[in-house]
Amino acid sequence: MKRLPAARAWALTGCLALLAGCGPFSSDKNSDRPAAARAFPRADRPVAPIVSTRWSSEEARDRVNEAEDIMNRAGIRSGMTVADIGAGEGYYTVRLAKRVGDRGRVLAEDIMPEVIDALSRRITREDWRNVSVRLGAPENPRLPENSFDRILMVHMYHEIAEPYAFLWNLSPALKPGGELIVVDADRPTDQHGTPPRLLACELAAMGFRLEELIPKPTAGGYFARFKRIAARPEPSSIVPCALRS
Repeated sequence: MKRLPAARAWALTGCLALLAGCGPFSSDKNSDRPAAARAFPRADRPVAPIVSTRWSSEEARDRVNEAEDIMNRAGIRSGMTVADIGAGEGYYTVRLAKRVGDRGRVLAEDIMPEVIDALSRRITREDWRNVSVRLGAPENPRLPENSFDRILMVHMYHEIAEPYAFLWNLSPALKPGGELIVVDADRPTDQHGTPPRLLACELAAMGFRLEELIPKPTAGGYFARFKRIAARPEPSSIVPCALRS
């Protein structure tokens, strides 16, 4: 076998090193994503930044009976186990805790450690003994399997940076017959909302069927109720949804 001159061999090695970090040869195209999300497709739409831990003040929301209305529509009753995803300051958490009562449980999840710390202090201060809190991740809410009658995501779906990985990991947490409830605004995701057709498409990709969609102006948008009707797909088979103009 003919050996390359040292100078040419060095030059070739340098070119290969450059190519390894560029274009289609790059192995770093997902380096900005959590390792656990890289098997899933990226969202084919913008992801809204988290700009606040609250959608509106609790007083303003209670004046229009927001939480009671959403909990009634979601069929939340005494004794249920409910997850509040993106719980923030706990507006829904504490009202869910009151609704499910001593025989029920509420798990409040958020991905910001400082938010979880503040919410934990509120839960302790207000003595909500049927509430626990959990730090999630952008790609995984880290919920226990087969545990929840309802999972609520209120004004936060558009902030999920890895929706396919997130929903794939969330799905097993529902009990048989459990429901996923989403409240959001009907506007583009980069304007802190989720168009209902896009929401239904992304959840359908994870085996969920839209059961009900109704306007809820008092909650700042719409109410959507989903049931899981199919097994989770293989991550490599997922085709990302997008709304085209």
